[in-house]
Amino acid sequence: MSTFCNQFSDNFTQTSTYETNRETVLSSLRLRSSLGSYSNATAGISPDTVRGMFLCRGDISETSCSDCVQTATLEISRNCTYQKEAFIFYEECMVRYSDSSFFSLVDERPYIIRYSLSYAPNLDRFPQTLSDKMDELIINATSSPSLSSTPYFLEDQERVKQFEGSFDIDTMAQCSPDLDPRNCTTCLKLAVQEMLECCNQSRWAQIFTPKCLLRYEATALSSPPPPYPSPPPPSSPLFSPLLPSPPLFKRPQTASAFSGSSSINVIKGNKSFGRFFIAVMTAYVSILLGVGM
Repeated sequence: MSTFCNQFSDNFTQTSTYETNRETVLSSLRLRSSLGSYSNATAGISPDTVRGMFLCRGDISETSCSDCVQTATLEISRNCTYQKEAFIFYEECMVRYSDSSFFSLVDERPYIIRYSLSYAPNLDRFPQTLSDKMDELIINATSSPSLSSTPYFLEDQERVKQFEGSFDIDTMAQCSPDLDPRNCTTCLKLAVQEMLECCNQSRWAQIFTPKCLLRYEATALSSPPPPYPSPPPPSSPLFSPLLPSPPLFKRPQTASAFSGSSSINVIKGNKSFGRFFIAVMTAYVSILLGVGM
């Protein structure tokens, strides 16, 4: 979980009209979280207007989406007590609120990337393979947004056959439904750029921005074992000397340098965000690249 609080936005005071409107918006998002993967809400009049939204990954169940949004809406108000703008990211959902209108707009930051410490297969060719696959995925995800029950959501699996070996690559792209196809394309292309700069040699990665998300996972296919050589013809017992059996030596097993379950979180904030809260679950490592980067 990562929370970004805008320290440069205006603050509000406890028991103020803005606080009441914020709680109204967050409560509305909680109620709507069981109805779909996206919703937005607005409460109040200027200068105390609050706008909010949530976006869940399109591949999770309604129950998982609702659980994630329920938790996120409670945590964001605890972590960003008096800030008028904030974001919170979980692996399965994102929630935000603001005193400024953000509907239909692309926001590149803040964002969070999670990626594996294990290397991708066919490492020399994988970055270009991944780039080509993401370009294709974006075109398909944004070409027919109204044909899916979850707009701007697409999952794909492809078997890549190369000289170095074959592997399966699972990919997913999703945009917030308030974007038009052009802005969805822009959001996903910006996300791909950040992902390729960060972790184009990782076996899997996911980036979550305020308006879109991408993820991929590559799985190498096991090669069939080579056939056993034919046994040598039996030798004549008259000419086969009895030799002592050689001692058996067992090579010690060494642990792999990288575990497939290990991952790193990369968090980047907007220049306007002065602090954020990061809570990392066990078995994960956080890397803080600093706000304003």
